[in-house]
Amino acid sequence: MKPLILSFLMICSISFAASGQVKRVETAKIKTPTVQCQMCKDKIETYLKRYDGIGVVQVNYRTKETTVKYYTDRINIEEVKTAIANAGYDADDVPANPDSYNRLPICCKKPEDGGGKKKQ
Repeated sequence: MKPLILSFLMICSISFAASGQVKRVETAKIKTPTVQCQMCKDKIETYLKRYDGIGVVQVNYRTKETTVKYYTDRINIEEVKTAIANAGYDADDVPANPDSYNRLPICCKKPEDGGGKKKQ
């Protein structure tokens, strides 16, 4: 009887410990109003995938929105926004890093800086 109770307690403690290691995944939609084209999309997605804790990145340059799935135990939303800003793009209330923005190709810059799509 005693070994049965002991094994039951051991199984319960193992399952409890395993449930405590579930990684919490958050999904955030970030407004990226300066995203202009496919090149911008590729640059942001490639840049963000380098960060530990970011799982999925989807940039929609038509709606100017970036969807990011990330692990909250490794990175937070402010770090994600800062990473986008360091790539040279505005992210919600975080402005683009000026040095990174200046290194962007002309098609990825804001229309007021001579970038973006040309109107015909």
